[in-house]
Amino acid sequence: MTRRTLLKELKELFRDGRIRISSIIVLILLGMAVWISGNQYQKAKANFESFTVSERTVWEDQGEKNPHSAAHYGTYAFKPEYPLGLLDKGIDKYTGTSIFIEAHKRNEAQYSPIADQTGLARFGELTPDFILLFIMPLLIILMGYNSYTKEREQGTFLLLKSQGAIRQKLLLGKWLALFLPIAGISLLLFLIAGMVLSNIKDLENFSWVSLGVLLLVYWGYYMVFINITLFVSRLSQKSAISLVSMLGVWIISCLLIPKVASNIADAKYPYPTRQQFVTAIQKDKEEGLDGHNPWSEAAKQLEKETLAKYKVDSLHQLPFNYDGYRMQKGEEHESEVYKKHYQSLRQQFSNQAATYRSLSILSPFLPTRFLSMGIAHTDYYSHWDFENKVEDYRLVKVRFLNEYFAENSSYGDWGFLADAQLWKKLPEFEYQYMPFKNVMAQQWSSMVVLGGWLLATFFLLFNFKNRI
Repeated sequence: MTRRTLLKELKELFRDGRIRISSIIVLILLGMAVWISGNQYQKAKANFESFTVSERTVWEDQGEKNPHSAAHYGTYAFKPEYPLGLLDKGIDKYTGTSIFIEAHKRNEAQYSPIADQTGLARFGELTPDFILLFIMPLLIILMGYNSYTKEREQGTFLLLKSQGAIRQKLLLGKWLALFLPIAGISLLLFLIAGMVLSNIKDLENFSWVSLGVLLLVYWGYYMVFINITLFVSRLSQKSAISLVSMLGVWIISCLLIPKVASNIADAKYPYPTRQQFVTAIQKDKEEGLDGHNPWSEAAKQLEKETLAKYKVDSLHQLPFNYDGYRMQKGEEHESEVYKKHYQSLRQQFSNQAATYRSLSILSPFLPTRFLSMGIAHTDYYSHWDFENKVEDYRLVKVRFLNEYFAENSSYGDWGFLADAQLWKKLPEFEYQYMPFKNVMAQQWSSMVVLGGWLLATFFLLFNFKNRI
């Protein structure tokens, strides 16, 4: 019974011109999206490699210079593109891709891709994640809204009953008739994406396991929509009512609830304005040690403590250049200030994320979106992990230069110049993305919520009893 129902439903789907045309359009859009994203990925990868090499060359070729001046001269750290970003760009198009590293200041990522686009970008882009998250559920609705209502309208229910149709087998056949085409389309997309990525020269961080898990996430998302579509079709008396009801479900789930959740989270846990954030940091910095101001109270206190620690009477008697030592201590104070305020931002983000996740029980779109961006390393967690690692590197770099200045020059010798070979001794910045298991640990709540949606909709669909 299940097999016959499946074959019958598939034949009807392929005979329906609307379904054929819609499926072809979706396949063409998916192919174009993967092709466009693949080209953008390869271009971004080439730019990353080119800029990384050129910036390192600029750093190493700066010639003889005072080490602390070199710290102010600075350099750039670039974020590499993660391969699965080809399928889900997440927030990467809105966040910066490079950070300027300099003494005394923690800079944020800049040069976001969206800044180079025209105003038309606000209407959206043709990307695989847009089609996977928004268009595919619409295709499911178009394919399945009349799965049961057509039986009522054509009067075939009595015929099915007379042939001894079993409700659960009939339902399973209709369910498979919706899932198999959708699963085939999405599987084809992921295989193409995997082959595109596999053929990119010197590719790093790509994993077929991660790609497979991402596919399973989307399959779970589609199963939820298939379950709801069939359930509404069983409840409805007319196909038109079923179609309108499911379009309402799609609008609420994919458009309304995500926007409402965002507004609620932002209202409940608002971020400070840019001016407030900068002012608070500057105030805390001024209350501590300024490495360039030897006359402040904090600098005088550090001088007394240093003289007492080394048991000498003057700064000239110290076994190192006190200027470099003081600047490093000032850098450490400023680092703690930045750490404090950025941690406050992270806490606000954690609170907002918790609010999002508590509201994701209202829509399967939200947990799927979180999981998709997380696995693709294009979410806020990945972005801030990059910024934190750049900050760690900045502190290592400035400490390396300040300590070299302190250990190889005399107090008051601001004309000291380091050999040009010193710049090559500073290790290059290399960013490593979080391991896959860490990502999944971060996303456990989204997995639970999406799993809950699956169980709830399957239970509702297969335990609901009507005339057939």
